[in-house]
Amino acid sequence: MTTCVPVLRLVAAALAASAVLTACSTADNTPAPAAGDPDPGTGHLHGLGVDPADGSLYAAGHLGVFRLSGTSAVRIADRYQDTMGFTVTGPRTFLASGHPSPADPAATSPYLGLIRSTDAGITWTTLSAGGEADFHSLQQAGATLYGYDSRTFQVWASTDGGRTWDRRAKLPADDLAAHADAPDDLWAAGPEGLMHSTDGGRTFQPVTGASRLVAVERPESGRLVALDTDGALLASGDGNTWTEQGQLPNAAKPSVLTAASPTHLLAADTNDTVYESKDGGRSWTVVHRPAHAVAGH
Repeated sequence: MTTCVPVLRLVAAALAASAVLTACSTADNTPAPAAGDPDPGTGHLHGLGVDPADGSLYAAGHLGVFRLSGTSAVRIADRYQDTMGFTVTGPRTFLASGHPSPADPAATSPYLGLIRSTDAGITWTTLSAGGEADFHSLQQAGATLYGYDSRTFQVWASTDGGRTWDRRAKLPADDLAAHADAPDDLWAAGPEGLMHSTDGGRTFQPVTGASRLVAVERPESGRLVALDTDGALLASGDGNTWTEQGQLPNAAKPSVLTAASPTHLLAADTNDTVYESKDGGRSWTVVHRPAHAVAGH
């Protein structure tokens, strides 16, 4: 593996901070409630997606994968797996990573590796890296699948659907973004700001002027969108110059951004409220607000 000098200088100073921000342990899991207890909800949300089979919205969190229906979140298959990485890659087809439910008798490791569902989250099979990887970001870019492993602080890349992997650059990151039309053009947002790779994640260079981004997406090959720490939706062509397109309501602190299409965006905040935009981020509506959420916090 070859890593460019700027990233090597950043990694030593930033990995410890990134471990606090991105690493997850089985302590994040909450066991299924006893009979009669109230449902604990989604847990902190880490992923969002739209199933192209029927347009259903899905959210993945510490307490399972959920279908968002009206204002409710319906847990799929009553499964409490801690779903850290999550992406929809086709009709009824999801990829995920994280940790098994503490109540899962089949669990042999706290790390799920890469798992796949072809029935919209009802059942899952392990594709690779079981017991090894904890991907906190999964990004499909054409034939290339990227994963950011929070255990090694490393970008992994696969060209066979996630069955085998090539381990590439190490860097502190929270989110990855790429597009099928330019799969080697990879972006990473994290505690040190925005990073850019033009060689499929083998080397990265820091991008100036984008230090407050918490999530980034590439809905089109020539366009980036991102959420900053204040919940503003920003757009850029090159990652250096950004313009504000819209704002999440209630001064929400953002945590997740997903682009189902160039105009169809989903976002979540640290209150686990889910927002939807159908005009490229210019306006947003609340599609799920958990019982514990407090507007403006």
